[in-house]
Amino acid sequence: MEHTTADFWFDPICPWAWIASRWMIEVEKVRDIDVRWHVMSLAVLNDGRELPEEYIDLMARAWIPVRVVVAAHAAHGDAVVLPLYTEMGNRIHLDQRQDYDQVCREALAAVGLPEDLADAGTSDVFDDALRASHESGVSLVGMDVGTPVIALPGPGGDLVGLFGPVVTPAPKGEEAGLLWDGVRLVCSTPGFFELKRTRTVSPTFD
Repeated sequence: MEHTTADFWFDPICPWAWIASRWMIEVEKVRDIDVRWHVMSLAVLNDGRELPEEYIDLMARAWIPVRVVVAAHAAHGDAVVLPLYTEMGNRIHLDQRQDYDQVCREALAAVGLPEDLADAGTSDVFDDALRASHESGVSLVGMDVGTPVIALPGPGGDLVGLFGPVVTPAPKGEEAGLLWDGVRLVCSTPGFFELKRTRTVSPTFD
């Protein structure tokens, strides 16, 4: 297969995006692809919606990690996005940490970035850039989905976006490659929109 560049949008707090991102890292090992990493935001997606009480608190805190990724990207470029996301995700998903400010400060330090970038988590300075990145992904799939979003070139060269995949645990090795082959196939099919079944398990991070 020819070389492909894929785009992947994530919110650091989403466990399904985390699992799918680990799958994409596996895919890069077994297929000729490069992945460009972008943020989308569950807080932006749910802004103004009526939400259950427990979800309101989560969405209030959800601004913090995604703003910090945007701030780090603005200051240091594309190369820091995946390493920073990985350090955040290890703490949020594997260690089940919920103090997102402290998570961000530790993650920044772990990748050699200034810890004061974490101050962006409680500031709206980077919100225009955050919303622009979010919109660049959501515009490909619509407002009735969440994170992750992936996109790759379709038959005419235009980006085709999909919500997902929602999978657990993350496929490894050639299994990861085969799932990617399937994603490429459906994206090359004109008029394809959706395959879905009800989730019956919780996310696992093996």
